[in-house]
Amino acid sequence: MVEKISQTIDIIAREKGVESKRIVLALEDAMATACRRFFKDDVRLLAHLNKEKGLLEIFAVKTVVEGKAPDLTDEISIEAAREINSSVSAGDDIEVPRSTDNLGRIAAQIFKQVIFQNIREVERDNIYDEYIDRVGEVIHGKVKRFERGDIIVDLGKIEGVIPKRNQSHLEHFNLGDRIRGIIEDVTKSLNQPQLVISRSSSEYVKKLFEMEVPEIFDGTVQIKGVVREAGERTKIAVVSRDSDVDPVGACVGVKGIRVQNVIAELHREKIDIIQYSDDISEYVRQALSPAKVERINILGKDRMQIEVIVEDRQLSLAIGKKGQNVRLASKLVGRDIDIKSESRKRQEVKEVFDLSIPPGEEEEKVVIKKEVKGDDGEIYEEIIEYEEFEIEGVPEEVIENLIDSGYDTDEKLRKATVEELVKIPSIDEQIARKILDAVRQTED
Repeated sequence: MVEKISQTIDIIAREKGVESKRIVLALEDAMATACRRFFKDDVRLLAHLNKEKGLLEIFAVKTVVEGKAPDLTDEISIEAAREINSSVSAGDDIEVPRSTDNLGRIAAQIFKQVIFQNIREVERDNIYDEYIDRVGEVIHGKVKRFERGDIIVDLGKIEGVIPKRNQSHLEHFNLGDRIRGIIEDVTKSLNQPQLVISRSSSEYVKKLFEMEVPEIFDGTVQIKGVVREAGERTKIAVVSRDSDVDPVGACVGVKGIRVQNVIAELHREKIDIIQYSDDISEYVRQALSPAKVERINILGKDRMQIEVIVEDRQLSLAIGKKGQNVRLASKLVGRDIDIKSESRKRQEVKEVFDLSIPPGEEEEKVVIKKEVKGDDGEIYEEIIEYEEFEIEGVPEEVIENLIDSGYDTDEKLRKATVEELVKIPSIDEQIARKILDAVRQTED
């Protein structure tokens, strides 16, 4: 009997992946609970496993008192207590053996229910302790069943769940399919899988690239940012710590094999791999790919507003389907990006500076030349035409500086102060006052 009890405990411990002593504690707690419900008195009960006899023994915890004490209370006389332990004194607690001969079928059922519950709690705590430090790790399993849109994954000893919110709308799985995802959270719930898995997070894409690209795994190439709309598009910014290693090329791989493996895992989701830059203008230019950017203006005192000018034919590509491209680019660079076409920008400039022209006179163009850095790194001369305006004593280069600084509407200029305008290159106090006087006269 003794060997059988020990073997049973060891078998349960191995099956549940927990220590034997935790199973013993669960047995003792279940026995004490069953006895308390059976005896229904106020005496505190404890259970101990007697390994020599292979039995669970019950003890009533009583306080030693002077004089007589009723049997069914939590007190015991000092004379009776010293028959158990001769060294006790009044006020001490003592464990008094209690007979379990009268325990019947009801107590056995209670014990069975409680032991199963206790073992489940032990197993739950053990799983939590094992996996809580693995949050953010990729895990593999098989599709076991579906529950109200959630995917229940068989991970071996335990189950995981991929909630509907953590799935891509491009994906479809069948029972028995191999599936993987990133551990998002570990819970202590008794009624549902404890591991919450995600296939829609940006971190999952990051982990996939770490597994596919050795240069990322060894730290040569670093991932500076990942933004994603699951099932639609992902943008990932990378930078190399080695000047001889092209970060984008390393992620793409020979004939695109590396990025294609990631795309296949994401069920053909689009992925834009861009090169990170400390230069915010260049970073924005890269983030808006595949659209081609004409020029970029950084606005606002906090320099958090980005105005991007593109050719008219590039406008829809820069904005993307339902604004997706510019939305992801904004998240990636951490700035608000406003996309404008060349024609719209010219119209805004005209509204600011197109002062009254005598009737019948033909409007002429003001041509502004500006050096810009192209996508290939070369310097090009950019020519921009605006409708002619006339403010005596204001050079043409000042107009461009005003526009680049965000004063691209008459309303903004009217609200400006001399102190604000003199901070703009090529503008002193005299020119600032002329600009403000001229623009405010048009309001009248």
